[in-house]
Amino acid sequence: MSLPPSFPLPSDLPADPSQVVATLRRAGCVFAEDEARVLFAGARDTAELTAMVERRAAGLPLEHVVGWAEFCGLRVAVDPGVFVPRRRTEFLARQARACTPPEAVVVDLCCGTGAVAAVLADRHPARLHAADLDPAAVRCARRNLAPLGGEVHEGDLYDALPGELAGRVDILIANGPYVPTDDVALLPSEARDHERRMALDGGADGLDVLRRVAAGAPGWLAPGGRLFVETSERQAAAAEAAVRSAGLRPRVRQDDDLYATVIIATRP
Repeated sequence: MSLPPSFPLPSDLPADPSQVVATLRRAGCVFAEDEARVLFAGARDTAELTAMVERRAAGLPLEHVVGWAEFCGLRVAVDPGVFVPRRRTEFLARQARACTPPEAVVVDLCCGTGAVAAVLADRHPARLHAADLDPAAVRCARRNLAPLGGEVHEGDLYDALPGELAGRVDILIANGPYVPTDDVALLPSEARDHERRMALDGGADGLDVLRRVAAGAPGWLAPGGRLFVETSERQAAAAEAAVRSAGLRPRVRQDDDLYATVIIATRP
């Protein structure tokens, strides 16, 4: 592996990262070269680099090792154990951002790191709120969103939100868990062993949280407000039906390159 001349290498690090790449490859890292770049950029000396490589080779997600993830061009802090924002979720964020007018009231449920809310922050919402049931995710999201003027609440979906938002939310995002319970064991070990199960397990068919979000959405959305939820292609029809049964008007949007499926639902 060769690095461009502009790639920063602290003086205490070896100039040739091929050994790091080889170690990552043996551990099963598909994008070993790219990951080596990230590790080199984040390490201050050889000892720290060695520790980071060992943690990654042991199976920790790269984002937990270095403490951040790139999402829609932003660097988002990711604390240990917190759900890592996925590339496919960039499609959800961009769809929501495109529909967010300035001065909107924005809520991000099941926010994890707060990555999606952070993307929408540059639309200068009048109010930006996020919520999660996991205390570690709430702490992480506050690190990411407080500098952007966002408020992060701990609690179960709508129970976490200030009551004054009811009927006033213009953009409601909920990237909740949607992996069917029996499929959690089939997930890569990075997710299965290092992220909270509550961020992965969506119940028997994966749609338990989505149904709860949809059922409560009409009471929180402003007239004409939109709900954005991520799901899978195989769940899309059932997810769309659940949203429609809640009295919302759904549309399905997909991105084949990212294997991403999003339901966009409008309150009449």
